[in-house]
Amino acid sequence: MNKLTAAITAVGAYVPKFVMTNQMLEKMVDTNDEWITARTGIKERRVLKKEEGEGTSFLAIKAANELLRKGNIDPKEIDLVLVATATPDSLVSSTAAFVASEIGANNAFAYDLLAACSSFLFGMSTASSYIESGRYKKILLIGADKMSSIINYKDRTTCIIFGDGAGAVLFEPNEEGLGLQDEYLRADGTGRKFLGMEGGGSIMPATHESVDADKHYIFQEGKSVFKFAVSNMADVAEKIMERNHLKNTDVSWLVPHQANKRIIDATASRMGLDASKVLMNIQRYGNTTSATLPLLLADYENKLKKGDNLVFAAFGGGFTWGSIYLKWAY
Repeated sequence: MNKLTAAITAVGAYVPKFVMTNQMLEKMVDTNDEWITARTGIKERRVLKKEEGEGTSFLAIKAANELLRKGNIDPKEIDLVLVATATPDSLVSSTAAFVASEIGANNAFAYDLLAACSSFLFGMSTASSYIESGRYKKILLIGADKMSSIINYKDRTTCIIFGDGAGAVLFEPNEEGLGLQDEYLRADGTGRKFLGMEGGGSIMPATHESVDADKHYIFQEGKSVFKFAVSNMADVAEKIMERNHLKNTDVSWLVPHQANKRIIDATASRMGLDASKVLMNIQRYGNTTSATLPLLLADYENKLKKGDNLVFAAFGGGFTWGSIYLKWAY
């Protein structure tokens, strides 16, 4: 019997209907399309409006149901539902538990996983470990965020970057040597002073004062975050290649977190990859935080071939970052 690995066997995705363009943002903050495009690569992003649905769970359920439909999968066969998110529906109550119930995964246990923009990447590691243990057979991992719920649309350093969306993948056992091969994951807690949200947690519960002071919106110190992200995303992607003796010609696709086109380009350059091997949709969705990686897989699914070598890389607030090497299974 060959070694058991965890492979992605199905994908699904969902983005809200409302498209917020750079031109719309020009009327809200002191910015313009040329400035945004040149510095981020973003042209538009999606925003979940109340008339369409509410909360991160709405996005997650939509993505999960698309995966179940496309894969003709019985939700009752799912053992675990993980929701990677920085914007849960509410504190205390698990968003994943609600999502599992709503999609009919009544035999699954469920919980949320929060590691900012690295949440889905860390979730891949978690799901893979459960599969490799032999204890569970079908794990649904969803990356979903309603970033518009924590964005101050008067702050041009953040409102131009983020969008809403969700993506889902199914992990199952594989005996062909496909699936997750290696991971290199890191964290540095001192980074939270550069990127995070001061209000809403146990340190600063909501008060009239904290709300009036805009403490419940995400903030970032752009230059510091950019510097850390460029060096660390490139470092871990290069590290995962070295550890697995991968040359640039061996890598089929780079699957990078969609935070900033310049960060993506720097990572690809360090890996020696041509732009044609880099998956990118930042121009359409912006940074959807936990959803960027599965949205890439959904958008490019028809280009991925069985046996392709994929290198994932992400960087998030906190700081959290890492890289995963995975062989595509279908």
